Amino acid sequence: MEEKKYDALRLENQLCFPLYACSREIIKRYKPFLDKLDLTYTQYITLMVMWERRQVNVKELGDCLHLDSGTLTPLLKKLEARGYVTRRRSDKDERNLEVKITDSGLALRDKALGIPASIRECVGLTDEESTTLYSLLYKLLSDDD
Repeated sequence: MEEKKYDALRLENQLCFPLYACSREIIKRYKPFLDKLDLTYTQYITLMVMWERRQVNVKELGDCLHLDSGTLTPLLKKLEARGYVTRRRSDKDERNLEVKITDSGLALRDKALGIPASIRECVGLTDEESTTLYSLLYKLLSDDD
């Protein structure tokens, strides 16, 4: 009976573990597609925001991606070195660093166009299951209060 009090500490009873393991598995499934573009997963999601917004400051980018500046800075430097984005201080407030997608970065979007469908195929969820999971995960992300 003593062991019963420790049930809350069993790995199989943790919400965090399947989320963590699934996240790693999904990112692993992206890898072959992203390798063809010579991108990491984090670079890919950063470019997704840039494709949509074209220009954004680093703080907004971090908020979108749930990443801190310590992670974003080296990532953006690599993307800039490859010619996909430019970084410069804002004219309005030089404390803000603006990131802008380049033509080369935009051209990469066409090469990435098939990735979401390829991932949907290898995940094996129905459309309804995908929608439910998506909603639940974003509900967890929005509860940052």
